[in-house]
Amino acid sequence: MKRFFKSGEPFIWLTGGGLAVSLIMVLGLVLLILVNGLGFFWPRAVVRLTLADGAAVLGEVADHETAPLPAGVPQLRSEIKRGNRDIYGNDFVWIEAASIVRRELPPDAAVIERREWGNLYGVVRAVREGEMTRAEGSDQAWAEFQARLPEAARVARAIRRIEKSEIGAISYAEDRLRRRMKRLARAGVRDSPEVGRIVEQLAFLEEKFAKEQTRLRALRESLTSTVVVSVEGGADKELPLADVIRAYRPNRMGLFSKAGLYAAKLWEFVSGDPRESNTEGGVFPAIFGTVMMVLIMSVLVTPLGVLAALYLREYARPGPFVSAVRIAVNNLAGVPSIVFGVFGVGFFIYFVGGSIDRAFFPESLPTPTFGTGGILWASLTLALMTVPVVIVATEEGLAAIPRGMRDASLALGATKFETTWRVVLPSVLPSMLTGLILAMARAAGE
Repeated sequence: MKRFFKSGEPFIWLTGGGLAVSLIMVLGLVLLILVNGLGFFWPRAVVRLTLADGAAVLGEVADHETAPLPAGVPQLRSEIKRGNRDIYGNDFVWIEAASIVRRELPPDAAVIERREWGNLYGVVRAVREGEMTRAEGSDQAWAEFQARLPEAARVARAIRRIEKSEIGAISYAEDRLRRRMKRLARAGVRDSPEVGRIVEQLAFLEEKFAKEQTRLRALRESLTSTVVVSVEGGADKELPLADVIRAYRPNRMGLFSKAGLYAAKLWEFVSGDPRESNTEGGVFPAIFGTVMMVLIMSVLVTPLGVLAALYLREYARPGPFVSAVRIAVNNLAGVPSIVFGVFGVGFFIYFVGGSIDRAFFPESLPTPTFGTGGILWASLTLALMTVPVVIVATEEGLAAIPRGMRDASLALGATKFETTWRVVLPSVLPSMLTGLILAMARAAGE
């Protein structure tokens, strides 16, 4: 037995077992996150809970827990997402299991996703066109509601497109022209052909803006369809169809219908814009911003880090300067990211961006052009934060290259630069990629 322990095999098995347990725990954590995260988009049944005091609650069961009562006796309770925040004031309510008299799954219960105020839970009673009722009754109103919803959504998308694209482009062009007028006024130019052209262009844009406003007004006036929803408690909520994103009755849906709705909601989460203060909608702007920042950061940090590592390892002579640079690199690698963030705000935004605004965009002040937060300044800050990772990884790769390869290249008549370019860099490429991948991972995480 003593000989067996001296061989080291038990410690090898112990290390392998520890590694296997760690991997299982990591995979289990990832699986738990996926199940809880992706399961959020699955359409849940809408239940109606009748309580002992005669009140009723309609909504989705979000969670269960065991909570101690004042007497110390554990009591099961359920968290119900009842939505209708504009009516009740909150989305969720806890209900004690002992107070529930009856549970039902009403087939006509609908989930209506709105652009504002979250979900609306209730039963569709009627569809109106202005003051005229087009359909009444649960089934007839639901069919009319589903038939009119695509057209209302199309008109709502057209309104948002005009507001963001056409009117936004006109406003941007007008702002640029007004800044040119202000620049000319600062230069003392009051009456010139250029000023006349700017005035004509502004008049043309004003006319175009008025036409787009007329289009916008006509589209808004065409949105006269509303749906009347009966919410729990006997109240009726009249909702414009343009405010509805989607509506479905989960208690009547089959597996394939739920799977299709799940895919649509998951795609909306990945590709859509956020709503309701980032509590609803999608995360596409966040994904796009993260990818853009990491790409710009990679373009900036890779040549800087590789050149610094090449200089320190291949060209610099040992001395106080090189020692100071290495100490600085090692210290930078341990600085918290919040410190880099504060430095980026002070140096890049206020100093560099403010200097650019004062030198090239004085007519826009006090509204900043470059002296405000943006992807460029964030990428530069991330590049400063991750450059030590690239330097250290590249230096380790350079140190692993045998000295004989360099000597052989020099002995064959190659210059120092040719040796570095043709021999050293191809050999250190894997280490460069490793440093870049580590830098991108840290930048995306931060």
